[in-house]
Parts: sequence; C-alpha cells; structure tokens
Amino acid sequence: MSSDRTVFAGIDLGGTKILVLIADATGRVLGQARTPTQASQGPEAVIGRIADTVRAAADDAGIELASIRAAGVSAPGPIDAAAGVITDPPNLPGWHNVPLAKTLHERLGIPTLLENDANCQGVAEHQFGAGRGYSHMLFITVSTGIGGGVILNNELYVGASGAAGEVGHIGVSINGPACGAGHVGCLEAFASGAAIAARAREMIAAGGLIRTARLAEHDPPVSAKTVSLAGQQGEAEATAIIESAGRYLGIGLASLINVFNPQAIVIGGGLVNMGETLLGPAMETARARSFAQSFADVRIVEGELGERAGALGAIAVARNQAAKGAI
Repeated sequence: MSSDRTVFAGIDLGGTKILVLIADATGRVLGQARTPTQASQGPEAVIGRIADTVRAAADDAGIELASIRAAGVSAPGPIDAAAGVITDPPNLPGWHNVPLAKTLHERLGIPTLLENDANCQGVAEHQFGAGRGYSHMLFITVSTGIGGGVILNNELYVGASGAAGEVGHIGVSINGPACGAGHVGCLEAFASGAAIAARAREMIAAGGLIRTARLAEHDPPVSAKTVSLAGQQGEAEATAIIESAGRYLGIGLASLINVFNPQAIVIGGGLVNMGETLLGPAMETARARSFAQSFADVRIVEGELGERAGALGAIAVARNQAAKGAI
C-alpha cells in the first residue's frame, strides 16, 4: 500500500473535536483517530494536535505517512480555500488568516487542501452517501447553524469567490432577528438549532415553556435538544417552536428547488433527529411554494454519513484534485 500512494487523509476540524480518517480512493476507511480541539489554546496548539492525530490515524491504518497521497481539511468558514487559509471562524478563536494547508504540508510532508466544512459534507454525501448517482444535488446541514453545498454536473460549485452554498443566509422574511452575520431575515435566524433555543429562551422569560425550563435546570443551557425533548413529553408550545422552524426550513427548500431544479436534496445535521416534527412542516411548505414539476423531480432525503461526512468529504476533495494533477 505504501508504494502506490493511493491513500488519502481526511481531517475534520471542528470547534470541539478533530477527526482524522485514512481511506483509499473508494472511501473505504482504513484507520481513524480523534482528539478534542481545545480551540481556546490557539492555532499553534491546535495545528500540533491535528498533525499528531494524522500520525495516530496513519498508525491505526498500519501505514507510513509517506504513503498518504494527499490530505484534505474540512474546516468552518470563513476560509480562503484556494489559498488554504482559515480567515476568521467564530468557533476557532484567535484564528486570523492562518495558512493551515501550507503549515500542515510542511509539518507532515503531505500535500494538503482546505475546503469549507458544509461543502465537504455535501461532496461526501454525493460520492459516498445518500446523494450517490445524482448529477445535480444540494446538501443542507441543519444544526446549531445552517450551511450547504452545491453539486452541479457532478462537480462542487463554489461560485466566483468560493462563497457559494451559504444556504443559511437565504432570505425567508423581511423582519425578525439577525443572524450571526448581522443580517435580518436569514433562514439560519429562524430554523437553526440556535434559533430554536433563542425562541425558547424568550418564551421562558415570558413565563411559558414550563417543561422546557425544568429540563434545562437539570441540563443547562436551554438548547434545541431541550425543546425537542419537552415536545416529546407533551409540551405543545415546544412542539410549535419546532414546527415553525420546519416551515421556515421549507421556505428555504422551496427557494433552492426553484432556483436549482436539483435531482436530490440531502439534509444532514443534528436537527434531522427531530424527525417529522421538523421535517413534516418543511416538506409541506416546500411542496406548496415550489414549482410543481420541480418538486416532483426532486428527492429530499436524510444524509447517511453522520459525523464522518466532513472527513470523508475532505478525502474526496483531495482525491479529486490529485486525479486532476492539481496537487
């Protein structure tokens, strides 16, 4: 295996964990390792942990670092993927214009590429998961925030400056709370986990959501998970918050369907676990707001790859660029 260099490393850099997978060109995982990010310690310490975790994953796979053809890094935005630079991500404090790809290449001796985490997840689902076989596919991750990736003609579409796929910033209202970027009316401000938690806190402060508040006392702070659990235990107000988020998600889905006319939309992220309470209203609203033929043409499905999606997508990005001779 070490002689043909057809093995790739995928690095998923998140705010809380670093996951590294070693896989062959088909996506078959040969080894893995993970470690806490400990982002508060700053870029230098985190980069050191990334390098150590790549070495540990290679050991787990029973290979030498020299046998790894290339590595891909899935990282939270904003990033400059072409330059391999992490610019200023909110969940990695102190990371200002960090040349991560270049630094890892120097430390590990492995050509390294950088890509946005939602793009990586989309590529992974397209090539290894629920989006296999579709030339035109969209990926949406619905978690604390909302992001996405766009696959057109079997290629990741990144736009003029690499910023395509910011699904969370589709406008769904002319009013409402501001998103993390300071814009009013964004999908992320109405349908994300953070939005659900924020609405719950408002209602608790006004004397509502008694069951949600009691659950949060035992497992603070109030989160989308808390609201979902309260809804499952019969709190109608909690269920209504999630259903409202689902309707806004449906508005976003309809916008994507009408603009892109995709064959498939794959939905991932932690909020998918809310099931029909969230996705039922989303589907109903998307159907009502989409062109009938475009909605009939699209399959809307849940992602298959879970927490491995980012690292597998980074592997796919590295493999694809290696095949093109770009690295």
